[in-house]
Amino acid sequence: MPKTELDSSAQRVSEMVSVLRKREIVRGLTPEKLRLILEDLGPTYVKLGQIMSMRPDVLPQEYCDELVHLQTGAKPLPFEEIKQIIEAEYDCPIEQVFRDFGETALGSASIAQVHRAVLRDGTVVAVKVQRPNISGTMAKDIVLLRRAAALMRLVGKDESVIDFDQLLDEFQSIARQEMDFLIEAQNIEEFCRLNADEPHIAGPKVHRAMTTSRVLVMDFVEGIPFDDEAALEAAGYDMNQLGRRLGEHYVRQMVEDGFFHADPHPGNIRVQGDKIVWLDFGMMGRLSYRDRAAVRKAIIALTQHDAYEMKAAVLTLGQPKARVNHIRLYEDVEALITRYGDMNFAELGMGELTRQILMTLKNNRIAIGPGLSMFARGIITIEGVMRRHCPGVRFVEVFAKGFSLSLEKNIDWREELARIKHDGYHLVRKTMQLPEQISDILRMTMSGQTKVNLELTGSEEPLKRLDGMINKLVFGILGAALLLGSSIISTTQMTPKILEIPLLGVLGYLAALILCGKLLWDIFKNS
Repeated sequence: MPKTELDSSAQRVSEMVSVLRKREIVRGLTPEKLRLILEDLGPTYVKLGQIMSMRPDVLPQEYCDELVHLQTGAKPLPFEEIKQIIEAEYDCPIEQVFRDFGETALGSASIAQVHRAVLRDGTVVAVKVQRPNISGTMAKDIVLLRRAAALMRLVGKDESVIDFDQLLDEFQSIARQEMDFLIEAQNIEEFCRLNADEPHIAGPKVHRAMTTSRVLVMDFVEGIPFDDEAALEAAGYDMNQLGRRLGEHYVRQMVEDGFFHADPHPGNIRVQGDKIVWLDFGMMGRLSYRDRAAVRKAIIALTQHDAYEMKAAVLTLGQPKARVNHIRLYEDVEALITRYGDMNFAELGMGELTRQILMTLKNNRIAIGPGLSMFARGIITIEGVMRRHCPGVRFVEVFAKGFSLSLEKNIDWREELARIKHDGYHLVRKTMQLPEQISDILRMTMSGQTKVNLELTGSEEPLKRLDGMINKLVFGILGAALLLGSSIISTTQMTPKILEIPLLGVLGYLAALILCGKLLWDIFKNS
């Protein structure tokens, strides 16, 4: 590694240590302290905190709730710096591009800030400008985070379901998308295309010719923020009607399009005329058809008290990180159904249910991908928005209706009949083969050729403990043998010697000391 890069990394580590010392990390960690530490560490860690807030399967819920506050603004850059970035991108003075450019930022976040401007033709636009050197800073921080994750793996065995490499991959992918405004422009255009038939939904128009990877130019939205209830009601809007429209559209994004806004907090939602306008498309989630089908199966299984189908849906939603204890998983799913299955559907909270499903996955060492983590965060966030600002609308009812309508829309009866015919043919064919297969099994059994593979579910833990006991016994025997052998060698005149003790004896003592230390450490760690 070049010396300059080493110096830069050392300086960054020193800054991180200073922040941790300032926040008195040695006295323990609280949700608020974690948020303050991430804010002090800078944009990379603010963005990582935002990603972590969407992962209740990684952090306790109280930490996720606190990290949501990282969505709020950052200190804006001086206008002179913004001007330099714009002129560098367009390779001309700012006055040649804009008739007027507001010097005060309308909003500022960890990666970029937004200004109001007027084009030469009089069009009012919003200009999103990326902070300088943010890409290089994030790249260095990600390298340090990966080294820290590797060090954690070396120090000890990680028994948790958290895959830090996968989490950092997710973070790096999201950060890369948010730092390339050409990708955000594509997201806006895809969103507008998917919602072209929605009369009450819109997104901002992108000015493609003026958009670069660091500067995004869009039509300015003169709307009322969704959380400004007083202004909306003064303008004659019905909050419950707006809430139902918002909820129905968000469910459509998830269950029909599979392409949804992953950061649906009120600051990204405006009301303009008779339209709900979505803003900030840097973080978008995608759900595959398979994932959407699994979510629907889980909801139906819950309402029908079907623990078997619920368990199958849970396994489909995640990726096991170890051998699944099916008995424990079934018991956890049954407990989930017992808790929520008898609840009045109108009283069911989708956010809380989503959290509990994620915890069931975590407790059974089943990890989830970025699409589902964004889905979970989106559900929790949008339900919270509607509960605060549209209390007369139950999101769970909107969600259930959206799923049922989506099912009716997406069913192709010709395909379904063809699939049933295909499956029926194979079932009949396999049924006709059963007598022959049973005859073969009986013949092999009578000739002593039958083999049975038996797996005792739930036996992993006792076997693991037995294996650990045997290992400790072996360590103890080897340590004692080395100690005894080294003592015998020390009574001889074998050369070479160290401090009048044969070198081979010294090495034996050292090996015995290491083995005994390892044995004592394992006993202490597991006690």
